[in-house]
Amino acid sequence: MAVIGGGLHGLTAALSLARTGRRVVILERNWIGRHASSATAAGVRTLGRDLAEVSISLESMEMWHRIASIVGDDCGFHAHGQFKVAEFDRHMPALQEREATMRKLGYRHEEMIDAAEMRRLIPSLSPHCVGALIARNDGAADPHRTIAAFRGACERAGVTIVEGCGVEAVERQGADWLLRCGARSFRAPAVVNAAGAWAARVAALFGEAIELGVRASMMMATERLAPFLAPVVSVVGRALSFKQSDQGTLVIGGGLQGAADIDRQRSTVNFVELAKGARASSDLFPIVQGVRIARCWTGIEAQTRDHLPVIGASPQTPGLFHSFGYSGHGFQLVPVLGEIMRDLVVDQKTARSIAAFAPARLMQGRHAA
Repeated sequence: MAVIGGGLHGLTAALSLARTGRRVVILERNWIGRHASSATAAGVRTLGRDLAEVSISLESMEMWHRIASIVGDDCGFHAHGQFKVAEFDRHMPALQEREATMRKLGYRHEEMIDAAEMRRLIPSLSPHCVGALIARNDGAADPHRTIAAFRGACERAGVTIVEGCGVEAVERQGADWLLRCGARSFRAPAVVNAAGAWAARVAALFGEAIELGVRASMMMATERLAPFLAPVVSVVGRALSFKQSDQGTLVIGGGLQGAADIDRQRSTVNFVELAKGARASSDLFPIVQGVRIARCWTGIEAQTRDHLPVIGASPQTPGLFHSFGYSGHGFQLVPVLGEIMRDLVVDQKTARSIAAFAPARLMQGRHAA
């Protein structure tokens, strides 16, 4: 088996496949975790998921709560909850409607709380905020520790990791695919395309045209502060993800976009846009006004037009499987995605609900029907 792409989605697919006794190789153009996986805020979030993702997200959350038993390390995961805050009364109906929708579907992990309960849980929050929708079992992890844990688990399971090896051409040889990486070549009966922002280009090598955009979500981190916040906080109507790390730094994101150049494999920060995150942070947490920003960064990742991932077997290319397009919210899904890709490759089916993520919806030509 070959996995193209050494981000977390490639690592989890390789790990689950290797644990079935298959020989697996990961082919990574740069180095493991080079792009989106190392640039992420590492939110472990079920809160506010698209309804199509809720079932696999909840399964993945159960796996996060025992992640050390899966990869041999807790990945720096802490389940202090995630909050979607309403700053003003006009923001409350959307949160209340979301809770009601989830209740009708039988889900109980999202819960409305009033201002008093919110302030009990987050005393540092600005007094103008009026309520929140929360998921108490959500949290965040350490992205670099997570990459290291999944890589280590892959290596212990016998996965061969080849870095600096970009797939440039493919051809069918009998029942196998021959993947050419410069002077090197690899044979595999099945290929998992987990190439992130470059996944459409990988698909094109197999003759598939898949519509895919890119994004460059920006992040910033501050100087260290005394502990004052345990949960992860977002807010209605603004792009913000706000948390305090174990080291005391504030890690601030939320989807504000920089610029991505996938040809050069580089992304740049837009400081005008990034300032919106700083303003939202200080509006919600007056305690951080005047805190110095230590660094900022961005990473390149794939984005689909409907912001849902592409997960599934190719409808036209035997032995090709796709796992990409997570559009800024794939980190929490990592554990369960390995299981899904194992099901698809080994059993040719999965019991998980993934119809909404079918590759055909983004493919040009007759298979898009």
